Amino acid sequence: MSTANALLLIPVENQVRELDPKLLLACIAARHGFASIIGSRREMELSIDSFPRAIYLSKSMTIRSLLFFRIAHRLGHKIVAWDEEALVHLPPETYFSRRLNALSIKYVSRLFAWGQDNVELWRQYPHLPADTPIHAIGNPRSDMLRSEIRTFYQKDAEALRNTHGNFILVNTNFNHVNAFGPDMNLFRPVKKPGRKARFGRSARGMGREYASGLAGHKQAVFGYFKKLIPELEQAFPDYRIVVRPHPTENHEVYQRIAANCQRVQVTNEGNIVPWLMATRALIHNGCTTGVEAYLMGVPAISYRAIINADIDDGFYRLPNRLSHECFGFGELQATLQKILDGDLGVANTCERQTLINRYLSAQDGPLACERLIDVLKDMKVNQAVASGQAGFRQLERWLLAKGLQVARRFKSSLPGTHNRPEFQHHRYPEIPVKDIRTRIARLQGLLGDNRDLTVEQLSDVSFRISA
Repeated sequence: MSTANALLLIPVENQVRELDPKLLLACIAARHGFASIIGSRREMELSIDSFPRAIYLSKSMTIRSLLFFRIAHRLGHKIVAWDEEALVHLPPETYFSRRLNALSIKYVSRLFAWGQDNVELWRQYPHLPADTPIHAIGNPRSDMLRSEIRTFYQKDAEALRNTHGNFILVNTNFNHVNAFGPDMNLFRPVKKPGRKARFGRSARGMGREYASGLAGHKQAVFGYFKKLIPELEQAFPDYRIVVRPHPTENHEVYQRIAANCQRVQVTNEGNIVPWLMATRALIHNGCTTGVEAYLMGVPAISYRAIINADIDDGFYRLPNRLSHECFGFGELQATLQKILDGDLGVANTCERQTLINRYLSAQDGPLACERLIDVLKDMKVNQAVASGQAGFRQLERWLLAKGLQVARRFKSSLPGTHNRPEFQHHRYPEIPVKDIRTRIARLQGLLGDNRDLTVEQLSDVSFRISA
């Protein structure tokens, strides 16, 4: 198709994690004649009737997507998708029930996989329409880790070094048991002794046995990490300890630990890439950041003070295997000291490189964003409305959008929902258009593209980017 007037709708859910890679995608899309609207996923979906027919780039295909997909499809939009959670994923059956929906996926025209493992995972899904193309193109997030692009964060990394000096980064991922709100955990708090705990938001799509095992294991690892933070401060007096919680975690427990320490700071500020560029070492357990550190050549330690083989190998195998694995604090302390002394680097072996090659495409050659846009250029979006139907279509669009708004506002009042305004603001705060323009200019410089892009502010949380 001619892309001169084609429009991409690029929703962002977790701003610190997704915004910069999706701005990179918008820059590359502009080279090929696409305009892009990028912004808060919630606002974009609630305003879907206000956009001309476009290609909507979804980041998930769950049951939560179904109502929106139906309405977007009815309004003439094309839907393509990847899954943000498919790089480090649950075992297939649990992944399918949690992350895919048989009805939602029927509305998806193209699937974009992180790599061959992701392709094979989706091919096992019994409800995948046989004619759905799957393209193993990598992901815009992995583009930001590549040496030619991550210098985008060089000034941010230098600022972090100036602020924190030498620091050890501790990344946590206990959102299953320490979520932003207690009803968002795997299990909700038991109000009366003896009562059976009810599922929380994080258990959606899981069987009770698996959810119970995961909750118990994560709670045990969480306990070790709470002890680990002050132990690190004591063992490494020349280093600051920076704790970076998962985007949907509650920071309160870490703030309490930091209040009793001298050199511990808790922050979720900005994208993870400059933090990895600035740190001397990363400590995690089963966290996607372990994969990102490996790709950037940053030494990482997976602290596995307690083990559940089914969960660790079935869910967290990739980030754990790409790190130095330590099974007690003494071993961690010795390994970390070697890293800080310069005697040990990234956990790099042929076996590990073979592993990551299976999971992630586009580690070199054309960027994942370029590969994605090459696919979208061949898609057709019908912009025409039949003669005499314009008024009817306009009324239909308004009714469909209002129905979606009512449904979403009702869901906002439900326990454990991600639609609560305070949680939405936590994940996607307002951002000035000046900041967006600065980021776009830096990305354009890295791409060697000197054309001016127009950045138009549509709201406090959404922007239109075009050549």
